[in-house]
Amino acid sequence: MRRIDPQRVIDIIHEQAGRTRTDRYCPGRPPSVFRCMDTDFGQEMAGDVLSGMTGSVKSIPCKYLYDAYGSRLFDRICTLPEYYPTRTELSILERNAHRIMDFFSEREGSLVEIGSGSDLKVRSLLRNLNGPSARQVRYVPVDISETSLLRSAHRLLDDFSWLSIHALVADFTRHLDCLPEGRKLIAFFGGTFGNFTHEQGVALLQSFVRVMGRRDRLLLGIDMLKPAGIIESAYNDRSGVTAEFNRNILQHVNHRLGADFRPGDFEHMAFFNPDKEQVEMHLKARSHVMAHIAEVGLSVSLRPGETILTEISRKFSRTRAMACFDEAGLVPVNWFTDPDAWFSLVELAALKG
Repeated sequence: MRRIDPQRVIDIIHEQAGRTRTDRYCPGRPPSVFRCMDTDFGQEMAGDVLSGMTGSVKSIPCKYLYDAYGSRLFDRICTLPEYYPTRTELSILERNAHRIMDFFSEREGSLVEIGSGSDLKVRSLLRNLNGPSARQVRYVPVDISETSLLRSAHRLLDDFSWLSIHALVADFTRHLDCLPEGRKLIAFFGGTFGNFTHEQGVALLQSFVRVMGRRDRLLLGIDMLKPAGIIESAYNDRSGVTAEFNRNILQHVNHRLGADFRPGDFEHMAFFNPDKEQVEMHLKARSHVMAHIAEVGLSVSLRPGETILTEISRKFSRTRAMACFDEAGLVPVNWFTDPDAWFSLVELAALKG
């Protein structure tokens, strides 16, 4: 297969970035990138951290777990024996990719991947394209990290030289209006949807509905309810990678906002809350902790045992998932799962009035 020089990929992407949006989405163009970020990331992070650390329960939004090092740690987490979601979702994709990619069998369209990060899962879909249908697909990865998008573009072009890539540097909670017009299959893999509360999750699904046409589809990954011990083991691996991943959020705050947190002052804590049917991941102060966040002018004090909430991960029954879909104006057209029903990929259509 033809090799693509990585520097040439980067040069082409940056060259294309100056063109109009219409040019960017023309089929047959070399890889391109479109930057949708219209606010300073540091200012946004400062506002989020200030709000979270002054609330009744101290918190830092989970998206800040994923700086460059955090993303590498999460890639390691996905390979751990305790972490069932990635391998289970991949097994579902391997069995059902041909049915999913029938979307492109007769007409062209865009395969949009939300929060693309690693390209592992989209490969399962791309491998099931051949002949004319392969030429009808535009791959549109969406991620907040331009570095990750460029790295993924290089890897994919190495293996799928025919692929047309139109990358979006965007926050999917704010920039879905940047998605290309025309037919699209939107893939939202992993359990990321579970990181939102019910109200936030419904609002996010409604934002997808607003950019979906009648024939568009949303392929949504959801982690299903299962015995609490299995769930908790996935967030408390024996090798300690998840603990390092959790504490790294403080290093990210230190680096971006001039804070002086000492990650070693905190213990990783993750547990399943049966009343809310969600995992809660915290950093628990080992002793009295004082820290200063220079960029927001905030001094933080934590008592021994007090926690900072860094992530929730909701787990779903079919009934609970359907309630979200109904409220958002979505209807399942295919429901793919594994033999144990530990994870689901749901293909959803928008109910348009």
